[in-house]
Amino acid sequence: MQRIRAWLSLAVTPVQWLVDVPERSWTWLDERLQVRDELIAENKQLRAQTLLAERRVQKLAALTVENFRLRDLLNSSEQLDEKVTVSELIGINSDPFTHQVIINTGFDGGAFIGQPVLDATGVMGQIISTSAFTSRVLLITDSDHAIPIEVNRNGLRSVAYGLGQYDYLELQDLADTADIEVGDMLVSSGLGLRFPKGYPVAKVVEVQHFPGQDFARILAKPTAQLSRSRHLLLIQTPQQQSLVEQRGN
Repeated sequence: MQRIRAWLSLAVTPVQWLVDVPERSWTWLDERLQVRDELIAENKQLRAQTLLAERRVQKLAALTVENFRLRDLLNSSEQLDEKVTVSELIGINSDPFTHQVIINTGFDGGAFIGQPVLDATGVMGQIISTSAFTSRVLLITDSDHAIPIEVNRNGLRSVAYGLGQYDYLELQDLADTADIEVGDMLVSSGLGLRFPKGYPVAKVVEVQHFPGQDFARILAKPTAQLSRSRHLLLIQTPQQQSLVEQRGN
């Protein structure tokens, strides 16, 4: 009987295996689904962590660049004889034909109309209006702006006019025989008592001579980073300080 029972058990084994297949299949599928869900959740978490890490890296890169800009700005301010206030750009004018920016220093911070504004590399413009906590700056490239300059190489004086383009200023009143060359540095001349003398304004990039014309056409590229600078310097000469104090009294 034991031998017969063994053979019968062997005969029904495939039937038992077939009966158990659905249960085994369901268990296998359930395990795979759990593993898949865990992998999906882990991937989402890792993706989120990666994005956070990338954001931190970008922030660190931005902070590093900003620190370099601030260091350049502070180094340039140490070379100035005038009173200097550090300000920050907080807005721009959306009109493409108007080159103006907004800074976070107003008359409460000592800003005043006509005050020169520089960045770490040159003259940017001047304040044209103020409120308690902000001021509006007209850039030197605006078509309504003009700044007295002189050629640093030989002292030749002229006026640089804005053309409404961030890359160019134009000298319109220099004789065709004037001693000016491509590469000459133009600095503020101090005439008009608005911009202090000796600050970089632009570098000559093109000199055009026209036969029969009395004046040459001279284009210069501003040295200031007009479309990129964020931290700025507000300059106040002793003469301007006296005028501000007189107006206050």
